[in-house]
Formats: sequence, structure tokens, C-alpha cells
Amino acid sequence: MIQFINDSNFFYVFLTIFTYQIGFFLKNKFKYAFVNPLLISTLLTIGVILFFGIDLEKYQAGTKIISFLLTPATVCLAIPLYEQFEKLKQNWLAIILGIFSGCITCMFYVLGFSIAFKLTHPEYIALLPKSITTPIGMVLSEQFGGIPSLTVGVIVITGITGNIFTETVLKLFKITHPVAKGVAIGTSSHAMGTAKAMEIGEVEGAMSSLSIAVTGIMTVILFSFFAKLG
Repeated sequence: MIQFINDSNFFYVFLTIFTYQIGFFLKNKFKYAFVNPLLISTLLTIGVILFFGIDLEKYQAGTKIISFLLTPATVCLAIPLYEQFEKLKQNWLAIILGIFSGCITCMFYVLGFSIAFKLTHPEYIALLPKSITTPIGMVLSEQFGGIPSLTVGVIVITGITGNIFTETVLKLFKITHPVAKGVAIGTSSHAMGTAKAMEIGEVEGAMSSLSIAVTGIMTVILFSFFAKLG
């Protein structure tokens, strides 16, 4: 049985999709913010890997097709943006400044955190791209001497945290404008946050989609500068 599991790429893909469906079912049933499909899927998958003693490298190789689909899925987020293009034209300066300020704040925050807790340079580099999409974050981390696996972990945690606490934070700081909501969500918590933004409203989802792309570009531009500071 164990040998079959270790040799079966189909099982790894099935496990990932099946555990996510369990999380999705529980979310729809209980309606609690912390019942997050990605979080539940991650915990269940880790449990199965540990229980059966599955080779982690084989699991990663077997689920490459899912990772490959992340990029086209992200590109598809341009569709709601196209539908709200008039909102973009009306608020383009505020949107760009909002994304830029969010991006800069995030990177300075990581720098301060790393200094305060005396993190090593690879650990600091791994944390820097925490608020952008996984494909871009992994490449940046690897190119600048970070730890790609740690980068993936913090990106996932950032997305889940944003997805769970987005509405609470918006209410706490009395952010009511749909464009402001979308920019804040997309800039801070990438695709997972955008999924929540789309639940909130069409404008929020479109602006969050835009923020993912622009935040990624700005992070790539600023990364080499911040990489030298830590």
C-alpha cells in the first residue's frame, strides 16, 4: 500500500483536491471565517503524509501540475478587472499610490521584524515576498539566496490570514469604499485575499485582482534594494 502511494502521482493530485473539497464543504456548512478550505486542506494533507510516511519530494513532484495551473489561474483574474475598467480609470492615481504604500510598508515591516528577531539573511529574503503570488515569490526567494520552501509557507499563511480576518479588519478601521477595500486586500494577501474580496463585491474583487499584479511588479522592482538591507 505504502509503495503504491509513493509511486502514484494520481494519488497525490487526488489527495490535494479531495482534502480541499472537504475544506470547501466544511466552510459552506459552518460559515465560520476560520474554517478555511486551504488551511483545512493543508492540515489534512500533512496528516496523511505523516501517517503514511510519504516521501515529500515525491508528493511535490506529483503535484507539479497543480502548481503549474497557479499562473493561468492568476491571469484569469484580469476578467473582473476588465469588467470594472471604468472604476480603474476614475481612481487610477489613488489605486497606484495605495498599492505602492502597501508594498513599501510590507517590505519595511519584514525588514524591521528581521532585525528585531535577528533572522539570518536567507530567512529575511524568504519573508520579503510574503504578500505576492507564490510563483513570483518562489523565484525571487531562490534568486536572492532565500529559502523557497519557507517563502511558500509564509505566502500561504499570509493569504489564509487575509482571507480569514479581512472583513474584521475592514470593519475595525471603518474602510467602506469598495475600491479601497479591494486595493487593501489584494496588496496585502494576494490570491487568497482576492477570493474573499470577490465574495464581498465585484468592484472589490476587480481592484484586488489588479493589486495582485501591480504588487508583484513593484515587489520585483524593489526586491534587489531591500535584499541588500537585511
